[in-house]
Amino acid sequence: MKIKKTNQPLVPTLRFPEFEEDGEWEEKRLGDITILVSKRNKDNKKLPVYSINNKEGFLPQEEQFEGVISSKRGYDISLYKIIERNTFAYNPARIDVGSIGFSGDLYNIIISSLYVCFQTEDNIDNHFLWQFFNTYYFNTTVRNNVEGGIRNYLFYENFSRIPVAIPKKLEQQKIADCLRSLDQLIVVHETRLESLNNHKKGLMQQLFPQEGEKVPRLRFPEFKGNGEWEEKELGSIAKVTTGNKDTKNKVDNGQYPFFVRSQNVERIDSYSFDGEAILTSGDGVGVGKNFHYIIGKFDFHQRVYAIYDFTEVVLGKYIFMYFSQYFYDRVMKMSAKNSVDSVRKAMITEMPIKFPSPKEQQKIADCLSSLDTLIAAEAQKIGALGKHKKGLMQQLFPEINR
Repeated sequence: MKIKKTNQPLVPTLRFPEFEEDGEWEEKRLGDITILVSKRNKDNKKLPVYSINNKEGFLPQEEQFEGVISSKRGYDISLYKIIERNTFAYNPARIDVGSIGFSGDLYNIIISSLYVCFQTEDNIDNHFLWQFFNTYYFNTTVRNNVEGGIRNYLFYENFSRIPVAIPKKLEQQKIADCLRSLDQLIVVHETRLESLNNHKKGLMQQLFPQEGEKVPRLRFPEFKGNGEWEEKELGSIAKVTTGNKDTKNKVDNGQYPFFVRSQNVERIDSYSFDGEAILTSGDGVGVGKNFHYIIGKFDFHQRVYAIYDFTEVVLGKYIFMYFSQYFYDRVMKMSAKNSVDSVRKAMITEMPIKFPSPKEQQKIADCLSSLDTLIAAEAQKIGALGKHKKGLMQQLFPEINR
């Protein structure tokens, strides 16, 4: 297959000033700049076993697959591939969802023989190529080149034909450094977000009484002498119902929130409810994990439960915090499987809820809400940085027209 030339100069929209006079980038195929490697673990050495996912890249197998301990494996690993420093690897059946990794300083590890492994020629900066693999162009091209039936595959033969625009190595390094600095900033905020979520989780365990206990382990000073908390079934302190709409009823840019069976909130031009409510999905992948709290007009899916009309002894926001903390564990205990397909109304109405006085509930809800505000702000920063990087990449890598 020959590379078709166009009249459009192969230069990026945005270029660092010191490279503006360097002329066009060179169009090559990935096969021109990569070298296929396949060093087998012939001596059956007990090296660390790694996998690759679309988030972390190279990852120890026990972290990728819960319950797997690679050091206690009993299977033959002589055909596994030994990974050295600065090696790329991808799963031909998973590259269309971004499962590609770069080893960097990792070495003397092994991965399954199913992975395609390659290194780069001397004129290529590895981190530049790594950033290229995250471009919209590359991922679109991959999806257009996979082959197969139920599973899509991209073997090295087709991978090596993918066109790539290459500048001189100094410019490659400049681009890679720029994008890596953004990656590092994103990681900083992701670490903060993880810390905030862990802090909230730990705090909730302290602020709510544990199983078999009637007071929390951590209590605000002004409530320490207030005695034991009450416990009632949720159905006795609130009402529970389901919606009557279907996903097809959603309207782009609709006037009201429309709660469906996911954490995403759609829009709709009708509302069937106006007031304070907690919403959770009754089936789907988000069972026991998706929760919403709202005051106002909204509509909801026929397989979404709404908890509403709270009695005077409880606050809706407090119940939201408590329910979202413990409901998943409850439905898992009531399921004979490792997952829950659907939620029965009784799972909600018969759930025991522990609660103090409304004033103490308010204090707990305010404390956790302030943490939620910090968490939302951090998540927003991560999203904004991700969008900024995506836009920057579109300008730093030239469009290849074929």
